[in-house]
Order: sequence, then C-alpha cells, then structure tokens
Amino acid sequence: MSNVDCPVCETPSDSVSVHDHGVMVNLLHNARYRRVCFEPFEKDGRPHIRFYHHTHEQVGTDDVTHNQRDAGAGG
Repeated sequence: MSNVDCPVCETPSDSVSVHDHGVMVNLLHNARYRRVCFEPFEKDGRPHIRFYHHTHEQVGTDDVTHNQRDAGAGG
C-alpha cells in the first residue's frame, strides 16, 4: 500500500506497513522518513498496527541535513 492518506494526520503517506509483533521505531537518523503515524486495529481477533510512513517533503520539511549530520556523529 502506498500514497494513502493517513487517518491519523490526514497527510499523504509514502508507504504503509502492517505489523502483528516485534515493533521498533527510530527516526532520529532517517534521511527518508520524517514521521511515522501509528494506527492500531484488530484482524482475525489479533491486535495489529499500521505504520503510515511520511517523507520530509510530505510533512513540509526538507531538513534531512540535520538527521544526516547527527547520524555521522555516532548518535
């Protein structure tokens, strides 16, 4: 699923992923995505979560240099 409007922030998303276990998120040093919105839902009686991935451009910022600079500094 891609280019779907996010139900959380109503902004177009670059991609959507679905997870049913084992989730970790780190956007501090991400040159591609600026924000990820989360939408919990139930499927077949089991909890799942959708991630709506938003690029820097989609959320109105091109400032990826800050993230890239910090990534080179070892966190």
